[in-house]
Amino acid sequence: MRATESTRLDATLGPRRRTAVLAVMCLALAVVVGMLASLLVAVPDIARDLGASESDLQWIMNAYGVTFAGLLLPGGALGDRYGRKGVLLAGLVLFGAASGAVVFVDDVNVVIALRAVAGAGAALVMPMTLSIITNVFPPQERGRAVGVWSGISFGSALLAVLLAGGLLEAFSWRSVFWVNTGLAAAAFVAAALIAPTSKDPHAAALDIGGAVLSVVGIGALVYGIVEGPEAGWGDPAVVTGFVVGVVGLLAFVAWELRAERPLLDVRVFRLRGVSAGSLVITAESLAMFGFFFLLLQHLQEILGYSPFRAGAALVPMAIAAMVVSPAAPPLAHRYGMRPVIGLGMAMIATGLGMMAGFTDGADYWPVLASTALLGAGIAFAATPATDAIVAALPPAKQGVASALNDLTRELGGVLGIAVLGSVFNSVYRTETGEATRDLPGEAADAARDSLAAALRVAQQLDGRPGATLADAARDAFGSGLNAALLIGMAVVIVGGAVAVALLPARSAAPGEETGPKAEKT
Repeated sequence: MRATESTRLDATLGPRRRTAVLAVMCLALAVVVGMLASLLVAVPDIARDLGASESDLQWIMNAYGVTFAGLLLPGGALGDRYGRKGVLLAGLVLFGAASGAVVFVDDVNVVIALRAVAGAGAALVMPMTLSIITNVFPPQERGRAVGVWSGISFGSALLAVLLAGGLLEAFSWRSVFWVNTGLAAAAFVAAALIAPTSKDPHAAALDIGGAVLSVVGIGALVYGIVEGPEAGWGDPAVVTGFVVGVVGLLAFVAWELRAERPLLDVRVFRLRGVSAGSLVITAESLAMFGFFFLLLQHLQEILGYSPFRAGAALVPMAIAAMVVSPAAPPLAHRYGMRPVIGLGMAMIATGLGMMAGFTDGADYWPVLASTALLGAGIAFAATPATDAIVAALPPAKQGVASALNDLTRELGGVLGIAVLGSVFNSVYRTETGEATRDLPGEAADAARDSLAAALRVAQQLDGRPGATLADAARDAFGSGLNAALLIGMAVVIVGGAVAVALLPARSAAPGEETGPKAEKT
């Protein structure tokens, strides 16, 4: 392989500088991951303040996730071609500006549009953080550095939920955007001062066709999933969304197979470690992000937790993820990825099953124990999977390798909120139908839109009718949450079983070269 600027960074940066770069990249990562997670605890307040329906709430979350996931691969390729540090800084500026603008907006549609712009900025940031790390650290240290990055990616999301909960105790949901804008500015300054410059000097022109097809396919598919419960699964717009999504993704694969220098060489999935690792991250992210989206509403609206207490319920998950993540790669190298990843997926499924028993109310400590189990499971499953994906591509292509890892994570998160949210929404709307049958049209529609709206309508009714509607809405929410948790468990179990079967019998030792060596990969 030809020498590149990327490969020389291993030798030119000393241990202290590498550690500083790792810290700054983890800060930038925490900013963009925390933005997605912190809004989860703010969803009830946003629904009440803006009058948002359940579908609106899913789009406020997913507009960020769709552009984030859809542009990750182009973002990684841009960094390889034009310089990772410059792309990182540009992404932080775009992310911070769009997040700050939300503070001044009251229209739901404008909030959704700004969230999409912030997601585009995040797509430039996240792959750069991992690709800079993997180019700075030598092979024998890379696994542990990736473990720290992976732990921060999980832990920062959950700590962001706690921070947002604390902010919501004293301020409005808009304070979450103020804080994230400030953190983006801090990450920009730190990265400008400390991050090294690297790129692939042999990078080809950006694959515009592949980028467009990936965004269209992902966006259309998510549109169909989110809008189905409200508009009806046979609605022409919903059916069109599914058709365009499937055709767009198939066209993306066909385009990439024919492209001389593809945005994503889909042939890399022939490597069992890459395909299995991608499947693990997608499955666990789908289950967990959908779970977060619904659980934090449940804790606040059904169990009456304050925003801070609801966020605190996820702190054990963050601690477990951050503690276990650095240890997971060495265990996978020693005992093999199959038992470590299999154990992690089993722990996630068990934790989700335990949560299903709490939908009618529970003491605080069982909830904390379940979230700790989930955090440890995520670390055991996803951290070795990340290491496998990163190790599959040569140093010059770490932007795309990192983007592939991030894409599977973010695509899983988008689909989790869309799929589990839609399962929940279908059950909720069905079960509230009887209770809202005698209400005026606008009030009935509002009550079926979301739990927050149903409780607001119930307060406006006198006596027993209001209490009946509130009880029916809470019961419907619990039923929807149970159904979503069962789907999440099924995804984790099936995905974990298939991934374990695909995984190679042994893992590469630290510093051992694996995967395709061709520059064209």
